[in-house]
Amino acid sequence: MTNPPEKIRTEFALFQLLPNMMTIAAICAGLTAIRAGVIGSYGAAVLFILAAGVLDGLDGRVARMLHSNSKMGAELDSLADFLNFGVAPALVLYFWALQDMSRAGWIAVLVFAVCCVLRLARFNVSAKSEKSDLRPGYFTGVPAPAGALMALLPMYLSFASHGQLIMPDPLIAAWLVLVGLLMISRIPTWSFKTVRISRENVKFLLVGFAFLGAAILTYAWITLVVVCALYAGSILWSLLTWRRRSPPNPTQPD
Repeated sequence: MTNPPEKIRTEFALFQLLPNMMTIAAICAGLTAIRAGVIGSYGAAVLFILAAGVLDGLDGRVARMLHSNSKMGAELDSLADFLNFGVAPALVLYFWALQDMSRAGWIAVLVFAVCCVLRLARFNVSAKSEKSDLRPGYFTGVPAPAGALMALLPMYLSFASHGQLIMPDPLIAAWLVLVGLLMISRIPTWSFKTVRISRENVKFLLVGFAFLGAAILTYAWITLVVVCALYAGSILWSLLTWRRRSPPNPTQPD
C-alpha cells in the first residue's frame, strides 16, 4: 500500500503579500466612503475614494517591483476597482444629490456602475489578448479611476464654492451617465504610464509634484476641479493627436 503524496507547503514572505494588503486597504477605503456618504460626511467620502485611487495606483507597481504578481492579485484588483470606482462614487453622489430624483437618479447610478464593470471587463480581456486596436500609450475609453474622479466633479464645485455652485440634480444625473458612457467608449485616452522624463527634467517634475501635493492639502477642492479640467483637456488632445497620427484608410478614395 502506497502512502498518499505529501502536500507541497508553499510559504510567502510577508513583503510579497504587500500588494494584496494594499488592495484590501483600498477596498476598506471604498466601503468606508459609502458609509461616510450614508451618514452625510460627504467630504470624507470623497477623500476615502481618492485614497482608494492612490492605493490602486500603487499596488500594481509594488507587485511588479517585488515580483509578486499573481492571478489572485489581478482578480482582487479588478473587484476592488469595481467597488471603489464604479459603486462608491455613484452611491456617494446619490446620497448627496440624487435621492430627490427618486427613480431617475437611481437609474443614473445603475448606468454608471454597469458602464464601469463593462469597462473593467473589456480591459481585462484586452490585457490577456496579444492584439490591440490602439497604439501603445493609449487606453480605450476613460479608465475607471479617472472616471470616478470625473464623476465627483459636481461635489468638488460645490465644496470649492462653499455651496454657491450647485449643479441642478438632473444635470448631475446626466453628468454621471456621460462619464459612464465615456468609460465604455472607443475614444483613445492618453496613458500616463508611458510618459518618460529625461534626467535633466526630473527635478522639475519633482517640484511640480510637490506643488500639486501642497495644492491638494491646502486647496483640495479647487485643485480637484482644476485636475478634472486638465484631464478633460487631455482627452480632447489625445483624440486630436490620435486622428493626426492615424494612417489613411487605403480603401477610401482620396
